[in-house]
Amino acid sequence: MQAPLPSTEYVPPWRREWTDIQPTLLKMRRSMAALKSSPLRVMRVSQLDSDLLDVELFGMLKEQLWSAFSLFNHAIREKFEPELVAILSFLLYKFSIYDSAASYGAQLQNLKYRNERLHKGALESFAKDAPLTKTQKILYGLFMVGGQYTWSRLSRLMTTQGWGALDEDDTWKKAYNILQRAEKYWQALTLVNFLVFLFNGRFRTLIDRILQMRLVYAKKSLNRQVSFEFLNRQLVWHAFTEFLLFLMPLINLEKLKLKVSRMLLPKSYLASSQGYDQLPDHQCAICHEKSTTDASGAGTGAHIGQMEDLTVHNPYSANCGHLYCYVCLKSKITLYEGEWACLRCGERVESMEKYAEIVEDEECVDEKQDDGNEDSNKNELTSSGYIVGSDDLQD
Repeated sequence: MQAPLPSTEYVPPWRREWTDIQPTLLKMRRSMAALKSSPLRVMRVSQLDSDLLDVELFGMLKEQLWSAFSLFNHAIREKFEPELVAILSFLLYKFSIYDSAASYGAQLQNLKYRNERLHKGALESFAKDAPLTKTQKILYGLFMVGGQYTWSRLSRLMTTQGWGALDEDDTWKKAYNILQRAEKYWQALTLVNFLVFLFNGRFRTLIDRILQMRLVYAKKSLNRQVSFEFLNRQLVWHAFTEFLLFLMPLINLEKLKLKVSRMLLPKSYLASSQGYDQLPDHQCAICHEKSTTDASGAGTGAHIGQMEDLTVHNPYSANCGHLYCYVCLKSKITLYEGEWACLRCGERVESMEKYAEIVEDEECVDEKQDDGNEDSNKNELTSSGYIVGSDDLQD
């Protein structure tokens, strides 16, 4: 009996041809790398906007984090602030750069990172972008998250221990000088990199240049995925807000409020609703109003007439006849421009005049009374027809 032949897997003809042509295609790719091609241009404003969006997102999350720690001791947040910021930065890095090779701001701007080492020469504008390697992602996290955390902790340590105030021969002073010099060099290199970025638009930050990570369009057919509807709305509201800020100081809202209240409500209600019509005449209703407001704000809950003695000082009479302190009445008329209503009667107060009370001395009053009595006696005696003299009384 003949043994069955082993089954062979069927291979399409095109697959064999594709495998055979791979060496030729590899030579062609290598030859194309030496050729000149049109550079890939990515809008600089999109890359800068993505960085601003990332900063705004981090600020919002950081504010929510601080509000979550608001019920704890304030010293705890101050002590572990670098660690909390590092944890938040690591979470954002993990779910954005490490997982999808693009930050949240870059995704909103239709951008992503690619490995620029594999896009040199003619391959710069190649349709298929080379993904980031795992080494690039890890180094990016170490630089951005670990580097910022380390520098913040070193800055706190140098400040608390006073490394900058030590002697020049001290080891910590030398380390402090080295770190300060390194910071200056880093800032200078960052400035140079930014100027180069403005010229060619390739690497936005110095970390991106060191790691050869370049932001490119995620979708080639859609260069910039930005809706200007929100921007236009914000500009309109900003202009409207500035117009209101310019217009509101020109409008006396309290005057307008009093005018409308006087038009809609009767005078008797305006006077009796606050209870100042029951005050004695020698007490200033405006002073009572201020004291009531202060007491309500302080939470004492005092009522009218139960406070300190607020006697009218330098009394002035309004056109309705009620007395107030000069300073209180003058301030109300000036502030409300003749629209203020009297607290006692609700009448509109437009003018004021000094109140002068005529007070007679008691001796003068007694003398007048005595003179009046003598005159009356004389009149009575005269009317009777005779006047009794002192000699007659003695007899």
